[in-house]
Amino acid sequence: MPICSMTGFASSQGTLDSYSWSWEIRSVNAKGLDLRLRVPDWLDGLEKHLRAQLDKALSRGNVSLALRISSEAAEGQRFSVNATALTSVLTAMAETEAAAQSAGVTLERSSVADLLSIRGVLEQEQKETNPAPLVAALKKDFETLLAEFVQMRGDEGRALEKVLTSQLTHMADLRSQAVACVAARKEDSTNAFKAALARVMDNVDGLDADRVAQELALLAVKADVTEELDRLEAHITAAYDLLEKGGSVGRRFDFLMQEFNREANTLCSKSQHSALTTVGLEMKAVIDQMREQVQNIE
Repeated sequence: MPICSMTGFASSQGTLDSYSWSWEIRSVNAKGLDLRLRVPDWLDGLEKHLRAQLDKALSRGNVSLALRISSEAAEGQRFSVNATALTSVLTAMAETEAAAQSAGVTLERSSVADLLSIRGVLEQEQKETNPAPLVAALKKDFETLLAEFVQMRGDEGRALEKVLTSQLTHMADLRSQAVACVAARKEDSTNAFKAALARVMDNVDGLDADRVAQELALLAVKADVTEELDRLEAHITAAYDLLEKGGSVGRRFDFLMQEFNREANTLCSKSQHSALTTVGLEMKAVIDQMREQVQNIE
């Protein structure tokens, strides 16, 4: 199973009788699965169904889904005047005209169109309709939308996989360079230790040579980076395994990036060798780049 990105987008439109609708779904990275739906509440059972489908198809991501529905007026649609609202408006108008006359202000005459344009005066008669056919059509239409959305996240995931594979190859090369640097450092360190020991022995009488040798050996042990390089090799192998396994491996990848960073930090701190330090710093740069990519894996 290929890896998927948490970033995706899809949209579609549809119609049924006098209804038309538009979908829009998008997602970005998140620690878990966060669903945010905007669905008309008069469509009984639709939101619950959509959540169940999203839960089934996705495991991580901040997902926003919006459904917008409009309906054209049916032929022969009737309008009626709300008598209560009209009376209230006329009373308010009479009071306003009386106040204007008292103040010596002349108002323009109101027309019937002005009255009917006031909200609440003219009402459109609503026919009782059964939303079940519309809900069924929306459920079916959402299947196609969700498939396109998942496909896009999969396409993004394949692009991420290519980038991560290239970065892991770079990490493997850097580890090989580090191994070579350690071999060169060993010879340099041995010569440096011998020279340091010779200078100490030449300038200090009665110094225990064995004790000095032990201290120098301890310093050499503390500078040993064999374990760090071995663990880096294991982490690289584990990362390749996760890419091959695919699926929802984002959390495990994120943890693995922390382990990569820990070993690179230790390698730099124990380096005591300019070439090895340079390699370690380049490792850290590559790890940061990998971490940015990993943040988008589902």
